[in-house]
Amino acid sequence: MDYFIHVLVIVGIYAILSMSLDIIVGYTGIPALGHAAFSLIGAYTSALLSLRLGLSPWIGMFAGAFLASIAGAIFTYPAIRLKGDYLALATFGLGIIAYVIAKNWVSLTKGPMGLPGIPGFSLFGYELKEVWQYLLLILFFVAITYIFLSLLVNRPFGRVLKGIREDEIAIQALGKDISIFKLKVFMVGAFFAGIAGALYAHYITFIDPSSFTLMESITILVMLIFGGMGTLKGALLGAFLLVAIPEALRFLGLPSSVAAQLRQMLYGFILVILMLYRPQGLIGQYKWR
Repeated sequence: MDYFIHVLVIVGIYAILSMSLDIIVGYTGIPALGHAAFSLIGAYTSALLSLRLGLSPWIGMFAGAFLASIAGAIFTYPAIRLKGDYLALATFGLGIIAYVIAKNWVSLTKGPMGLPGIPGFSLFGYELKEVWQYLLLILFFVAITYIFLSLLVNRPFGRVLKGIREDEIAIQALGKDISIFKLKVFMVGAFFAGIAGALYAHYITFIDPSSFTLMESITILVMLIFGGMGTLKGALLGAFLLVAIPEALRFLGLPSSVAAQLRQMLYGFILVILMLYRPQGLIGQYKWR
């Protein structure tokens, strides 16, 4: 039973990542390919503050999310004036930079050896140890993320984002500074990605750079495309299906190395089928252009 609950915990973490990417890609139309970098920043910041300074994981989590948001502003401000493939390459480079720093700054991150023994969360003096307790915690943050982003995209700010997605020139003609809106949406997306990264770090209690590779960014994007861009429900659906379905391969008795390869092949196959027959995803309102 714990295994299935563990899968749901991972689904919840990816759901937060997918929703945080959706407001950038699905609602604003920005081709972001380095989203795992923000979860890396959140995870390492929270883990290091807990391990080296003895701070509460709650403080570390929000500090990591804040730092991820600031990093999102710093890294993306020079790039948001780019468009199309050039912007996609710039965000792709962000993922590479974050991964290389985490892997080679050994004195801080311990590089490929990773950070073991990350403390878990405590609530009112009670340490969360059981998997089902973490499931409730993750579901709480999934709900908070969904509610906050829903309120955001259904307000005038969200309508501007959709306008940028459809026609940037028209939005500029209305007197809106699209660079500022893009910067803000990156900061919001990075903040929640940092939350997801910190939750992952304190749940697994070990992180290393291999958990935040470029393939991880692609996986999050595939989840979003599969479920449907431009709708938070699509992000939730994509995260659930693309975590739960590949896990079924474990019950076929295949070696872990073979199952991992089949998982990547399955992602690729699903993505090709969707691009051919339903580019907007299962319940999406926007298709990649």
